[in-house]
Amino acid sequence: MDKSSKSQDMALAIRRKAIEMTSASGASHVGSCLSIADILAVLYGGVLKVDSEFPDSPDRDRFILSKGHAAAALYAVLSEVGFISDNEVLTHCGDGSRLMGHASHHLPGIEFSTGSLGHGLPVGGGMALADVLDGKDRRMVVLLSDGECDEGSNWEAIMFAGHQKLKNLMAIVDYNKIQSLKSTHDTLDLEPFVDKWQAFGWAVTEVDGHDHEALLDAFTAPTDSKNRPRVVICHTTKGKGVSFMENSVLWHYRSPQGEEYDAAVAELNAN
Repeated sequence: MDKSSKSQDMALAIRRKAIEMTSASGASHVGSCLSIADILAVLYGGVLKVDSEFPDSPDRDRFILSKGHAAAALYAVLSEVGFISDNEVLTHCGDGSRLMGHASHHLPGIEFSTGSLGHGLPVGGGMALADVLDGKDRRMVVLLSDGECDEGSNWEAIMFAGHQKLKNLMAIVDYNKIQSLKSTHDTLDLEPFVDKWQAFGWAVTEVDGHDHEALLDAFTAPTDSKNRPRVVICHTTKGKGVSFMENSVLWHYRSPQGEEYDAAVAELNAN
């Protein structure tokens, strides 16, 4: 099986598990989980150098899900690659569970607890600089939401990383263009988005965030010739994979229950 086929299967499994977890626990953010399923599948399907048998390996690549509210998707992919069991996935948001509503570092494979938006990239930038100073050859990857790019802390981190020429740092933006209550355009328009990153000294790649071959090419591209940090802006669809959830702000907070859950599972199973 080639990498694209493997990641396609993994993305479908992530979507199924995210639907199951958020329904069983009554948790939110299923739309956000579905929009990043392909990104996570490509990363964990062969891009990131991580090993569930040695989760604390000093040579591992490090990944931060800065949009920590989409934790169910991260838990799903971690179960797919062996960091946690499928049985533990079913405890999502339960009393005493390690699978909290936002990503928690108490789980193996999670570097940093997230959910307060605007923290992942500053921490990731600091980790990347520490690796440069220590002479370590590994990657720091941070996945951001588009709405999170309203945060000034991110732009300080973007300026910092560009100034330091952190070629080992890659940011990924889930640009699904819907945030909490309405579109990003109506909330606080990010455009011209590409120009802003470039102005802060980053190499920018734009891709279809559901095209696995395009994602793989972007994530494995050679280091920029100017040693700039890289950002991959992924144009995605919120709720991708379940037709009645797609491009709907409703599914930022709504939990799939009853007939909606059944319909979502049936549509995914049909794929």
